Amino acid sequence: MDVQQASRFTVTRNSQAVSADQRAVLLDDPGFGRIFTDHMVTIRYTQGQGWHSHSVGPREPFLLDPACAVLHYAQEIFEGMKAYRVADGSIAMFRPQENARRFAESAERMAMPALPEDMFMAAVEELVKIDADWIPQGDGSLYLRPFMFASETFLGVRPAAEYIFCVIASPVGAYFKGGKKAVTLWVSEHYTRAARGGTGAAKCGGNYAASLIAQAEASEHGCDQVVFLDAAEHRWVEELGGMNVFFVMADGCIVTPPLSGTILPGITRDSVITLARQQGMTVREEPYSFAQWRADATSGHLREAFACGTAAVITAIGTVKSKDGDFTVGNGDGGIVTEGLRATLTGIQRGTVDGPEGWLLRL
Repeated sequence: MDVQQASRFTVTRNSQAVSADQRAVLLDDPGFGRIFTDHMVTIRYTQGQGWHSHSVGPREPFLLDPACAVLHYAQEIFEGMKAYRVADGSIAMFRPQENARRFAESAERMAMPALPEDMFMAAVEELVKIDADWIPQGDGSLYLRPFMFASETFLGVRPAAEYIFCVIASPVGAYFKGGKKAVTLWVSEHYTRAARGGTGAAKCGGNYAASLIAQAEASEHGCDQVVFLDAAEHRWVEELGGMNVFFVMADGCIVTPPLSGTILPGITRDSVITLARQQGMTVREEPYSFAQWRADATSGHLREAFACGTAAVITAIGTVKSKDGDFTVGNGDGGIVTEGLRATLTGIQRGTVDGPEGWLLRL
């Protein structure tokens, strides 16, 4: 294996990397999250020593003790971000500094050591550079998954003393199968995603594990995604299983649920709010009930609705199903506001549209 030093990282190239011909076949139809690149980044943390053993090496399994703390107490966080092949052929990432900041905030909530933001940035950049050939052409991108977990061998209930930070990467195409223009949602009546004082604002695996049964219920009803209501009154719309939600009204204003500690502060969400306001639209961050959603869709006051997140970017919401019946949003196929915001956002990500300063980091 070829070993070298890159800044503080020890770099060991994978001697069994996928060949260029094999990679081309895989990138022809990568799907989402089922193909992985040749390398990964790891950094270790030990209480009293801090962060150490920075390395880039072949992607390989972890060797974990059965008493590894994460397996018992779920001290784990992660991020989702993308690297793109932009218009001039160079490589760029979209607002990675925000992922670094949110990762540190998630760590604090989960009683884990905060990875310095500059170390987070260096780690993702190292992986993108060494696996740059895995970035698909066209509409595809390289999905980056930084994550951290408690690695100490210990069964006591307390914050662990040892952690592993890792970054892996997966070339991806469209998030929703078939590239459908509008998705169908199921409103969960029995399950909630988060409550005040809980971990709803942290990007931790437990939030997603808790959503899986509700997502399975949505699938049973022929829906693409589940919508969660608040835990206290089971009345207010919060977010989807993995995305934030927006509503476009007949008067042109946009409504989205406020960040109250139970909703993930999405980076795409923040980007949409910023872009919409720059384009002269009024964006209101305020509670919006499911009953009002149904009434506004029925009366025509609600013209469009869309979900947004790193994986799906911006996706129109067409039909909403619940135990009390179904309703359609607008024409059931999106609208000009949704399409316009998506075009602007993806244009910024691809380098064909100028965005706010600092949003596109070229490598």
